[in-house]
Amino acid sequence: MAKSPQPTYGQQVTNFAPNVPADLPRALGALVASGFQSRTVKQEMQANLLSRLRAGEPSLPGIVGFQDTVIPQVERSILAGHDLVLLGERGQGKTRLIRTLTQLLDEWIPVVEGCEINDDPLEPICAGCRRRLAELGDDLPVSWRHRSQRFGEKLATPDTSVADLIGDVDPVKIAEGRSLGDPETIHYGLVPRTNRGIFAMNELPDLAERIQVALLNVLEERDIQVRGYNLRLPLDLLVVASANPEDYTNRGRIITPLKDRFGAEIRTHYPLDLDDEVDLIRQEANIQAVVPDHLLDIVARFTTEVRSSSSIDQRSGVSARFAIACTEALSGAALRRSAITGEKEPVARVGDLMGVVPTLRGKVEFDVSEEGREQELLIHLARKATAETWRHCLGGNDIRPVLTSLVEWFDAGNTLQTGDETAGDALLGELGQFDGLGKLMEAIEPELAESPGLAASCVEFAIEGLWLTRRIDKDAVDGVIRYGAS
Repeated sequence: MAKSPQPTYGQQVTNFAPNVPADLPRALGALVASGFQSRTVKQEMQANLLSRLRAGEPSLPGIVGFQDTVIPQVERSILAGHDLVLLGERGQGKTRLIRTLTQLLDEWIPVVEGCEINDDPLEPICAGCRRRLAELGDDLPVSWRHRSQRFGEKLATPDTSVADLIGDVDPVKIAEGRSLGDPETIHYGLVPRTNRGIFAMNELPDLAERIQVALLNVLEERDIQVRGYNLRLPLDLLVVASANPEDYTNRGRIITPLKDRFGAEIRTHYPLDLDDEVDLIRQEANIQAVVPDHLLDIVARFTTEVRSSSSIDQRSGVSARFAIACTEALSGAALRRSAITGEKEPVARVGDLMGVVPTLRGKVEFDVSEEGREQELLIHLARKATAETWRHCLGGNDIRPVLTSLVEWFDAGNTLQTGDETAGDALLGELGQFDGLGKLMEAIEPELAESPGLAASCVEFAIEGLWLTRRIDKDAVDGVIRYGAS
């Protein structure tokens, strides 16, 4: 779910558009001479989607975990020309998916220059553009909009009004001397300003029911009405909404007539496979240090454990931001250690996870019976995930002699100290010469380049697993961990 610029809620995406190519026509006559033919937003998306499918290209690049489930349903809906609702718990990538739909639009479309609602120069619909067309004819000025500018988004809030979405009378234009019945005195809302584009309404059930009624005509008749004006604007839009399951939010509902007007309701979900969860973390997390693959695997398993735990209120869901925040915090822990110890390469270690867990409590809603045990529960699930990853990486028979050597080293009375302020070199120095280190690193991190920091991370992971499987002792006091202490 590749990073893209994040538009502000309630604003249209107008930034990050490239410069308009110099060879595009700038007047209606030149546009007609170029052979340009208009097509609707849904026709654009259908044609571009079919082209991608025929070429074997991903239809919605950057969306992780939905390839075999959600994306085929979205593709069918687009090809059917349907508006759609994405229904799912928080943090499932609904908004990211909606914003990615803009990639199916044509890169550039012509609009009447200066038009607030992006009128098609060949078929203008607003009174002002029709008047200018009659006056200027082929000299009607044309500008071009990039597909990144053809997206409008609104987060539904209780104070959202019909004027915000549809429009209202503009008192400034009235003060300028225009008559009250003049259609050009209207200040258009977000929906008409997204004409010839994609309009998204996030958390639709939170929109007051009387305001939802204002969208009925938009979805069915494709027009808008403003304060009784004799006005009909046939808008060209794809309307997409997101919603959490109503049985969880209890804050509102999508009124039945509006729900009926959406062509498709598509359920989203959290990543079904561990590899998808890891890919999502890699794509979304802002990682500034080395977070080894085995730690990413632990974070993914940890997230899965939290989602399946009976102690967590599963109706609220556990957002993908849980895993992303956890990974970013591990990166931050590695950066902090490197600044304190002077390590050249900051590398996260499994011991950092216990310091990160308390910061994640706000991302999870616990069952009421677990009050007071939230941190203890998360630590238990994190350790369970660590043990699963340890068995996955080091459960083979070929690595057992190395692990046995480590256990024997501790049984001989040796101890090893580590912690969030212990440098990797110091940890390796305490361990001393260890013949199986190369084989251990190959089993845990076969893809990453060797370094002292990575070696320390692998050693700490192997030893933590030995403690979790009760083969050695461990003592932790004030952030300092000593393995082998009895």
